Amino acid sequence: MNNTQSTELIFEMSRHGRRCHRLPACDVPSKPASELLPKKYLADRPPPLPEVGEIDLIRHYMNLSARNMSIDTNFYPLGSCTMKYNPKRHERIAGFPGFANLHPLQDDDTTQGMLELLYGMQEYLKEISGLPAISLQPAAGAQGELTALFVAHAYFKDKGQHHRTKVLVPDSAHGTNPASAALAGFETVTVKSGADGLVNLDDLTAKLGDDTAVFMITNPNTLGLFETQIKTITELVHAKGGLIYLDGANMNAILGITRPGDFGADMQHYNVHKTFTGPHGGGGPGSGPITVRDFLAPYLPAPIVRKDGERFYLDYQMPKSIGRVRSFFGTIGILFRGYCYIRTLGPDGLKDVSEQAVLNANYLRARVSEGFEVPHPGPCMHEFVATARALVREKKIRAMDVAKRLLDYGYHAPTVYFPLVVPEALMMEPTETESKETLDAFADTLLKIKGEDPETVRTAPHTHVISRADEVKAAKEPVLRWTAKHAQTGPAGAVTAGPEVVTREW
Repeated sequence: MNNTQSTELIFEMSRHGRRCHRLPACDVPSKPASELLPKKYLADRPPPLPEVGEIDLIRHYMNLSARNMSIDTNFYPLGSCTMKYNPKRHERIAGFPGFANLHPLQDDDTTQGMLELLYGMQEYLKEISGLPAISLQPAAGAQGELTALFVAHAYFKDKGQHHRTKVLVPDSAHGTNPASAALAGFETVTVKSGADGLVNLDDLTAKLGDDTAVFMITNPNTLGLFETQIKTITELVHAKGGLIYLDGANMNAILGITRPGDFGADMQHYNVHKTFTGPHGGGGPGSGPITVRDFLAPYLPAPIVRKDGERFYLDYQMPKSIGRVRSFFGTIGILFRGYCYIRTLGPDGLKDVSEQAVLNANYLRARVSEGFEVPHPGPCMHEFVATARALVREKKIRAMDVAKRLLDYGYHAPTVYFPLVVPEALMMEPTETESKETLDAFADTLLKIKGEDPETVRTAPHTHVISRADEVKAAKEPVLRWTAKHAQTGPAGAVTAGPEVVTREW
């Protein structure tokens, strides 16, 4: 049986009596089960799980793991996602028992080491952003921006400015920006970009008014361009009494070079898992702390880590706080890794990170532009957007086709069809952790795909178990567990039938 069959037929490989492990004797009191649990919760027979030997089980999971892509095995040029190497030293430190075995309900006096670390992280993030108040609580970037808008909503409500109902968002913004605005109770107004990919100041001025609450802006923006007119933008919004929210997803490009607070931002979130190398992907984990100006500090989620002399404590006494946005204090494991990253590099090291990220992106941009159109003039910052629209005209090959074909060559696909302002977009971010050799090999592969037979590209990938899944259906109708609908079981509940009997729902 080959590896594919081993993975696909693990349930059909079951044979009654085969074991990997025998469980110890039951230590539950010898009362009848019905006295311990209501009868409706008791199964009348063992679950129809496969009975296989240890070597079959190990091969099954090893084969599955070998099919995974990760930053440790493949290059991830995902634009706007900052998938860069996660230092293994930080993984080891985060696993130290003195930290990993803490419980969030312990008394503050028993968690002083962790609280000191979190307090230090707060101070670092405040300094890097140039904003003086912070909450570590949000669990990811999207929740960070939502939290910032809740803070803004509470601030305007406290001031009696109920007429501020609109949030302005550039058309190149992350899709979560308008979604967060709607969830926070605001009306979203789109601000157009100019031909240069930057905010159109005339359109912004026309849409600013006394009803403006917040202007949400990503800088550098999602086209990988720095908003050179950011100071003018912040002055225009502040003149109308509105706030500036800075989507900090792209902080990877400006660490130690410029600070959002210095160019006018009132609120900002970080993606600690992206900017400061916490492992992420597949839905988590993440960490999205927000920093804000002093006048917004009373509305931050509680608790916040404070210092009293030499003692650290969690401050819940914040009467104007918007309340919790997640359980406990934040995603501690990711914050811990981010703290290690910042301490390892220091101020000069963080600046080097951004300079190298910008250098890598501009180098890859130049190489990719040998065969693909890059619609906005350089230089770019940490990422750039190319387009496959010429391939659509010439060969009926779309951006998605190029992305799928890259999988055959061992690369993760770039971000496609985003931002929406670029048709057939291929958004790429090499990060600072990739070598010139990796970037050259990737660029060479893209140029090779451009010259391949169109049918080969349109039907890719050819080397994977699944070629092109229905991604929309998978997202909207996920099947999250295996169900044995018609299994025939042996004496111990073993699955004894072949593949025509056992139904797998994936």
